[in-house]
This record gives sequence, C-alpha cells and structure tokens, in this order.
Amino acid sequence: MIETIWAIRTRVGSMEQVDEVTRYERAVAERERELGPDHPDTLTGRSALAGVYESAGRYDEAIALYERTLADRERVLGPDDPATLTTCNNLAYTYESAERPEAAIDLYERVVSARERVLGPNDPATLMSRHNLAHAYETARRLHEAITSYEQALADREQALGADHPDTLTSRNNLAYAYQAVGRVDEAIEQYELTLIGAERSLGPDHANTLTCRNNLAGAFESANRLDDAIEMYSRLTTDAERALGPDHPTTQVARDNLANALVRRES
Repeated sequence: MIETIWAIRTRVGSMEQVDEVTRYERAVAERERELGPDHPDTLTGRSALAGVYESAGRYDEAIALYERTLADRERVLGPDDPATLTTCNNLAYTYESAERPEAAIDLYERVVSARERVLGPNDPATLMSRHNLAHAYETARRLHEAITSYEQALADREQALGADHPDTLTSRNNLAYAYQAVGRVDEAIEQYELTLIGAERSLGPDHANTLTCRNNLAGAFESANRLDDAIEMYSRLTTDAERALGPDHPTTQVARDNLANALVRRES
C-alpha cells in the first residue's frame, strides 16, 4: 500500500494520466526551483510524483525517483524519520508492482524493524508494514514465510484494532489464501468463514467485499472437493450479487462463472 502526504487519485484513461503526471512534474520542478532540492516540501512532492508514475504503470521512472528521494531523505532527515520510512515503504510497494518481490522484501523488512523500534509493535503503521511484508513473501512464493507473517499480522491487528476492523479482515483473508495455496484447505475454510462473519457484521451482507468473501469461501469448498457446498454458495451468491450489485458487476460475473465451472466439474 502506497503511503503519501499528497493525495494521489488513480485516473482512468491514458490522456488523463498524462495530464496528471504533467501537473505533478511541473509542481515538483517549481518547488525545487523555489525551495531547493532538499526542502521537505520538495521531497514530499517528488515522492508524490513517483506515486503518480507508479499508478500509471511507469515503474522504472517511479523506482528511480523513489530511490533518489529515499537517499535524499536518509541524508536530510535520517534513516528512521517517518517520511524516510514512508518513502522506503513506497519504493518496496513499487518493486512489488514491478515484479521484483525480493527487492521489496528487503525494504519491507527494514521498515518493519524501524517502525517496531520507533513507533512500537502495535502502531497502525507498524501493523501495515508487517502485512505488506507478508504479502511480498506471498508474491515471491515464499509461502511458509508468508503464512508466519500473516499469522503474526492477524494476531497483532486483532488485538490492536479488533476482530471486525477492515485491516484485520484483510489479514485474515490473506492468511486463508496462503493456507489454501499450500494445501491447508481446512484451515483456509476456517479463516474464510471467520472473515465472512466479520464482514457481514461490520459491512452488511450485501456489501461488495462481503460478497467477495462468500466467493472466496465457496472457492475453498471447491478446493476441498466439497462441490455441493461450493455450488450452493455460488448459486446464492450469484442471486444476491445480481440483486445488490447488478448483473454486469465484476463480482456478479465472477460468481456466475464460478458457479458454471463448478457445475461442469460436478457433472464430469
């Protein structure tokens, strides 16, 4: 997850993205000219521009700018300054987006260590960093390390934020996915069920995220060869998603396709 002081909106459409990048480039050039290259506002603007590059899929430019900004913030502010660690986190995120998960892991491990030391183990930024590290392990297919990190992130988030907090539910869902990926399907089902209960309680039964949780649970049933359970859940999910989100919503389409595939699998 990219962290930034400046608000960055992801635009739809290449021309709007170009306009967005141009505006930020001009703003950064102006700040650098008026305030100097090492002024905190200049460094903040440069980091924001890197985030816009990342949002536009221009990863090489984003990485180069984040690396430059990180070096400058380390020199000007110190390695443990919150702004330095934010830049370190954002560079790691961009490495992961650019399919360089090992480079991301190195930086996330640094951020976790520093934030635990500076902010404490239960600070929201520390908790987010642990979750990001677990996700990078997962992206690198280091699944057993991912599971260990997700388990810790889940326990810490549940204690600090509560069982139904969106961040806690995200960690639980991702832990379930990692369990499923290594064949621990029964444990995955248990975590998906708990995620669904929490989502229904905190978001309501018809929220898009709740419906996605139901789809994930149905998929775990299918992985466990509990096809009747999977088909029943996919069927109810399709009906509810069509009613709540509309027939053309991506969640509805995914549920419909999954139902069709599960029916074919049962009949084959």
